[in-house]
Amino acid sequence: MTSTTASISTMIKLVPLVLAFAAGSASAHGDVKCPAHPKSEWKPHTELHQKLTKEGWVVRRMEMTSTCYEVYAKDPQGKRIEAFFDPVTFARVEEK
Repeated sequence: MTSTTASISTMIKLVPLVLAFAAGSASAHGDVKCPAHPKSEWKPHTELHQKLTKEGWVVRRMEMTSTCYEVYAKDPQGKRIEAFFDPVTFARVEEK
């Protein structure tokens, strides 16, 4: 077996492990379900950032999930949180 063949063989064996890890981290947020809206209806994430800043939040990072905006921030009380927001209404979506 050549080193190239061994590398490919190792990579093929690692793919299921990587996929399993990715699936596990995707569900690590508990049960957060934002309503499904077409992407064309989503407001820009910059508007959510501005809204939260005006409310006293310190936004550290924002991400898009398939149906929500995910925000890592300090709330107005200074507590570090991870929060989810509906991308159309900007309503906060709580875990169920």
